[in-house]
Amino acid sequence: MNSSPPRIPRSRTTGTSHDDPGLQPERTSLAWGRTVLALITAAAVCLRWVSHHGSFVLALFAVAVITGTAIYATQRSRYRRSASGITADRVAADVRGVLGLSAATVVLGSLAIYVVVVLA
Repeated sequence: MNSSPPRIPRSRTTGTSHDDPGLQPERTSLAWGRTVLALITAAAVCLRWVSHHGSFVLALFAVAVITGTAIYATQRSRYRRSASGITADRVAADVRGVLGLSAATVVLGSLAIYVVVVLA
């Protein structure tokens, strides 16, 4: 009888494998994907405001699209790093990604407040 945990097969898209039965890298990847979707949705809403608040709202649109694109572009390497960390039993926090997203959120919020309070 084999007492070792089941091995998760190698992913065809990333080329990495890990022994995490909870599939932590996949959950994290899905969470970042939802963040990208939320940013693109916010960008689309910003486009609706252009006729009412003027072209300054395009700055909101640009920040949301650039942030979403940056997250999407780094997603594969973030997943690979997480899966490799689980295999090596050393997972480092993605401090740069979280700080970048936090900064973008503060910028988006500040610009939105400016648009609504000052330009309204």
